Amino acid sequence: MNGASNFPKFAREFFGSTEDFTIIGAGSIGGKARGLAFIKETLAASPAASAAATSTPGLAVSIPRLTVLATDLFDLFLDQNKLRDIAHSDESDSHIAHAFQKGSLPVEIVGDLKSLVDQVHQPLAIRSSSLLEDAMYRPFAGVYGTKMIPNNQPDADSRFRKLVEAIKFVWASTFFKDAKAYIRSTDQSPRDEKMAVIIQEVVGRRHGDRFYPDVAGVARSYNFYPLGHAKPRDGVVGLALGLGRTIVDDGVAWNYSPAFPRANPPYASIRELLYQTQREFWAVNMGKPPAFDPVNEAEYLIKASLAEAEADGTLRFVASTYDPQSDRLSPGTGPAGPRALTFAPLLNLDVFPLNKLVRGLLAECEQAVGAEVEIEFAVTLPDSTDGEARFGFLQIRPLVVSSAEIAIAPEEMAGANVLAATTAALGNGTNDTICDVVYLKPAAFAMTHTRRIAAEIEAIDRDLAAAGRPYLLIGFGRWGSSDPWLGVPVAWSQIAGAKVIIEASLPEVSPDPSQGTHFFHNLTSFGVPYFTVRHTGPYAIDWAWLDRQPAAAETELVRHVHLPSPLRVKVDGRTGCGVIHHPV
Repeated sequence: MNGASNFPKFAREFFGSTEDFTIIGAGSIGGKARGLAFIKETLAASPAASAAATSTPGLAVSIPRLTVLATDLFDLFLDQNKLRDIAHSDESDSHIAHAFQKGSLPVEIVGDLKSLVDQVHQPLAIRSSSLLEDAMYRPFAGVYGTKMIPNNQPDADSRFRKLVEAIKFVWASTFFKDAKAYIRSTDQSPRDEKMAVIIQEVVGRRHGDRFYPDVAGVARSYNFYPLGHAKPRDGVVGLALGLGRTIVDDGVAWNYSPAFPRANPPYASIRELLYQTQREFWAVNMGKPPAFDPVNEAEYLIKASLAEAEADGTLRFVASTYDPQSDRLSPGTGPAGPRALTFAPLLNLDVFPLNKLVRGLLAECEQAVGAEVEIEFAVTLPDSTDGEARFGFLQIRPLVVSSAEIAIAPEEMAGANVLAATTAALGNGTNDTICDVVYLKPAAFAMTHTRRIAAEIEAIDRDLAAAGRPYLLIGFGRWGSSDPWLGVPVAWSQIAGAKVIIEASLPEVSPDPSQGTHFFHNLTSFGVPYFTVRHTGPYAIDWAWLDRQPAAAETELVRHVHLPSPLRVKVDGRTGCGVIHHPV
């Protein structure tokens, strides 16, 4: 199914065609498109999708309509414009992106693309689909570019120009700094990579100058951090209002177990819930166009507030309302009061069978893939009592879950030789190859320094990778957060040499672990144990022992120590227990 010859050719139609998955070109369609083709086949035989459509009149469950530019067009573009030298150079992302923008599109596809924008006037997602992307043990989640365009300019020439700019951006992102570093970390060469491009309709509705879905979601059939009565194989779902960027990049979502949809996450109080749940959402900007910026992936995206969503009428299915007198939340937006995105109308009142559908699709996809899976989706809900609803299935990835049985006795979790321990560890297995520890200094840490810390960590990672030395990385807040006020905003390529990671908390820095992000997917797929150590928990990090070790390198904020003998790391994926013993 990887080759373009297995799919219908684009017939210069899009919404008017009977085919919702077509190809332009003759090469490979890449990993992401191959996954979408798999979803299309799975949905065609899906009892869950059929039952949901039968029980909910007007509901459509499908992949959003798309066409794929195959990899032969990528090669043709590079060769015709003599871009290979600059693509594989050490030039900046901006320099490479602008060089690609100056290139001429292969004439073979100009007519097809012009015919597409002649017919389509709604937002399009221009998505990467590389040869190496989404492989079982070599994930490429979030490594390459995606650009959403409003595609609402009144003249077809302007829509065509913006579509071409977005395609060139995705092609160029193949050779951006982080992408090259990431590929090298997988023992592949950037020269082996080829990029197909998916042109796909965006699921959502227009509300004034904003276009977005009512619900975006990421669901996993395996939950690495189960809470309450939930078991790991009950899975986990993260929901957000608006585009899924809120979940996969920002790490903000309403997380729940699909086996217990009415059980709230463990917030200390209603006021804490109001503060920590989603307060903003992403949408496609349908209003005044921004200044031209071909390197900015979010060029045509905007963030909006819950007040704006309320004005759009999109909170009624996803929000609850706080009553300060009773200190309680009630599902829906009937009474006045502060809103919290708890998705209670969907999960508690079942006004739409979202959870049942997601559970069914997870089970069917897991069976079809033969492994635990992660899926992404977007939903539009009826805007009237007899309106239509849509479940757009956007992506599927297999998860890597180790089945080895690792036992950790209670006495192993404490003692003079314990560097760190937790009951909230991600992963499974042992590691006794690590002699290097890179950690943030607790006394010097502040959120204002996180961007500087990311650069310092990258330099140390580069040196250790060149020496072939894996290391333990310890820091505060969420590693890989796109928000520098929630953690250190490193890209995966900047810490690819870390083989064990600890996320510690401080009184002023204590975000919940994020399960739906691209960063998190890469962690699990590369088998990197991830320890969450709370400052309020029963276990702590032995900072004093670390500080006594001689420094191999040190800055004001970061310290690197090299140990004479390796650490001993053990993680029991069944219980979430993890422990790291240091040499005596």
